[in-house]
Amino acid sequence: MKLIIPMAGRGTRLRPHTHTTPKPLLPVAGKMMIERIVETFVESLDQKIEEIAFVLGDFGSDVERRLVEIARKYGAAGKIYKQDKALGTAHAVYCAAPSIEGEVIVAFADTLFETKGKVSTGDADAVIWLKEVENPSSFGVAKMENGRICEFVEKPQTPVSNLAIIGVYYFKNGGELRTELAKIVDGDKKSARGEYELTDAIDTLLQKGNVFKPATVATWLDCGTIPAWLDTTRHYLPQNGSGLSQEKNIVIHEPVYIGDNVTLADSEIGPNVSIESGAVIKNSKLSNCIVCENATISDSVLIDSTVGAFASVNHHNGSINIGDHSIVNGARA
Repeated sequence: MKLIIPMAGRGTRLRPHTHTTPKPLLPVAGKMMIERIVETFVESLDQKIEEIAFVLGDFGSDVERRLVEIARKYGAAGKIYKQDKALGTAHAVYCAAPSIEGEVIVAFADTLFETKGKVSTGDADAVIWLKEVENPSSFGVAKMENGRICEFVEKPQTPVSNLAIIGVYYFKNGGELRTELAKIVDGDKKSARGEYELTDAIDTLLQKGNVFKPATVATWLDCGTIPAWLDTTRHYLPQNGSGLSQEKNIVIHEPVYIGDNVTLADSEIGPNVSIESGAVIKNSKLSNCIVCENATISDSVLIDSTVGAFASVNHHNGSINIGDHSIVNGARA
C-alpha cells in the first residue's frame, strides 16, 4: 500500500504562521499535523503502508528531510515529489505519478480524521472516506445505493445525501487512476474554474463500473484557519494531557499539553493550552493558546492566541497571533 499526500498549498488562511512554516508542519498538541495524518492511517488501515509520497511546493531540504524521517518512523519509505504550480487537485496527485501504481491512498494534508476500528478495503475497487454533515450543500457528497457509492454531487442545493467527501481516497488499481489523471492533465481538460480536478478522474472510474464503497469517519477535523487550528488542538489535548499536578507557583488547568524541556515559572496554564518543546513561560496566564517551540512569554495574560516558534511576547494582555521569530513588547502596567 502506498500513501500519497499532496501538501504544496501555502496555507494562506493560517498566516502569519505559514509565512515560514508549511501548514502540514504546524504542531497539533506535540505532533506535526502531517505526522498525525500518517499515524491515523497506520493505526486505522488493515494493511501496512510501505511507501509515503509527499507532494511539495518549494519548502526546502530541511522540510523534505523531516518528512522522510516521519515516513521512516512509521515503517515506510519516504519519497518527495514537487508541484511547482498549483494547477488543481488532479495535477497535485499526478505529480507523484511514479508512485501511483498498485494499491494507493490519496489523502490531502489538511484532512485530520478519526475512525472507529479498522478500515478494510475488502473487494472494493475504490473506497471513499465520508462523514455525515448537517450542511451538505457546503460539500461534495456521495449518494449511496445498496451499500455502494453510485454518484458524486458537488454542493447539492437540494438534499440528495448528507455524506460529505472528506478528501481521502483508496484505489485498488493505482495504474488505472494514473491513466485517468494523465488524460486530464496531459489533455489539458480543466474544469469550469480553470483547474485539473481529481473528482473528474474519480467520476470517470465510477462511470466505468468500478465498485466504490464508503469508509465512515467518526470525527473530521480542520486546521485551515487559526480558530480551526485552536479547535483541533483542543480536540487532541485530552488524549495528550501533560500529566502534571499542581506545583509551587504553577497552576495547571487540564487539558493541556506541555512538551519536553519547557520552563514554567509563576504561571497559570490552561485550560486548552498546548506548549511545544523548549518554550519558556514566566509570570503569565494562558488559556486556549498554542505556543510553538522555543517561544518565550513573560508578564502576559493570553487567551485565544497563537505564538510562533522562537517568538517573544512580553507584557501583553488579550488575544494575539504572531509568527516565528516575532517580538511583541507591550506597555508595562
